[in-house]
Amino acid sequence: MLRAIELCAGAGGLSLGLESAGFQPIALVDNDPYACATLRMNRPLWNIMEADLTHIDLSLWRGVDLLSGGLPCPPYSLAGKRLGAEDERDLFPAMLNIVGAINPRAILIENVRGLMQSKFGDLRDRLAGDLLAMGYRSYWALLNAADFNTPQNRHRVFLIGLRDDVKSEIQWPLPTESKPKTVGETIGNLMSERGWKNADAWANNANRIAPTIVGGSKKHGGPDLGPTSVRREWASLGVDGTGVADSAPSSAFDGLPRLTARMIARIQGFPDKWQFCGGKTQQCRQIGNALPPPLATSVAESLGACLR
Repeated sequence: MLRAIELCAGAGGLSLGLESAGFQPIALVDNDPYACATLRMNRPLWNIMEADLTHIDLSLWRGVDLLSGGLPCPPYSLAGKRLGAEDERDLFPAMLNIVGAINPRAILIENVRGLMQSKFGDLRDRLAGDLLAMGYRSYWALLNAADFNTPQNRHRVFLIGLRDDVKSEIQWPLPTESKPKTVGETIGNLMSERGWKNADAWANNANRIAPTIVGGSKKHGGPDLGPTSVRREWASLGVDGTGVADSAPSSAFDGLPRLTARMIARIQGFPDKWQFCGGKTQQCRQIGNALPPPLATSVAESLGACLR
């Protein structure tokens, strides 16, 4: 089995994809206590390390098959100031230091689509140059989770680095032939679980895939579905995006329902058995910042084919 170390593991979206594709997570690192608690609760046998990437020694696992991670997105997010390398939350330098320390066979990093903007062209070139100097060739791709059985539009950028002794070339996954389910098809049974009389009509109206689930940063964001423009999209689907509900609507509920954290997690592609620690704010932040597991699985399978 291929072995993987994951940085900024969060709530486990990428971890689940790697696991499904046959990778064994031997160490998962994150500095958020709620995310670490989530990982420990769902996978008690995994080695979860609550630590800062800039102050961690992973050299014990030198030569591991894969170093993966979803580095913080605010430096490159279209919704933020897009400071890139000038943002204190930019962890690409820390990632490169870890690559040098453990010399993995492959690297898999995911981030927001803003990283592909022309503004960050020099950064991408610099990353590729740094990796080349360490013996890795780089590949970039922009993929939409909606093309991989996830009921939301969610574009993510992937950087794969293959060490020189890995002779295979990466073949990025092709979109699945089937279209993803609509929001109504995905969470209709959750919306009706307390007997809401309008649940069927609501599900029929929610006949499209969702906009991008938003998690927010530790400084901003809470238990809601995002900024005003995104909330308007949710309203067109019959959802009140100004908050998150504790439970599904009651039988006599009237108006636009709010989603629960479980509904949001299902739209994000998490299995229902995957639990999240913390209150609504912490849960929604973990879910919204995660990589959808179905997309993670598709990318991990392509990478696994290079390494076996």
